[in-house]
Amino acid sequence: MQVEYLKVPQDRIAVLIGPKGHTKKEIERKCKVKLSVDSESGEAEISAKEDGFGAHKAASVVKALARGFSPGHAFRLFSDEYYLEVIELPDLLGKSSKAQQQKKGRVIGASGRAREEIEKRTGASVSVYGKTICIIGRQEEVERARNAVEMLLEGANHETVFDRLKKEMRVSKFEL
Repeated sequence: MQVEYLKVPQDRIAVLIGPKGHTKKEIERKCKVKLSVDSESGEAEISAKEDGFGAHKAASVVKALARGFSPGHAFRLFSDEYYLEVIELPDLLGKSSKAQQQKKGRVIGASGRAREEIEKRTGASVSVYGKTICIIGRQEEVERARNAVEMLLEGANHETVFDRLKKEMRVSKFEL
């Protein structure tokens, strides 16, 4: 039996469980797993009821919920077409909390506009939470969104990033 363990931040446990346990039950049903959550420690245990990728898929959904996504966005991971990409900010920026806050602010943008623009132009969903930036989408959507996020983290001008995304959208539509 395959078992996965994850740590869920305290403020995301209610989202993971959902109203009347609906979110937790949906993960269990779709992935054919048993999901146990310790609401005090935040530890989640995922046990596969049968062989296969159920525990791995459930772990991706739980990780997405723990990293700030809504159930609606996280549940896209039930499909094999969708992927979760986690960018760890300390890996990219060092340990400085101030630098991390500034960089996260660049990705979010004023009133969330930069994040919205990335989502609109890539089709991916982006969540900035804690020390991570996470992306959910199809492979090509995740790649475009990750490139845009990395450009912003490296200090590129917002307009430069958005212009590049516009060009990439035109090229990908042309290729279809």
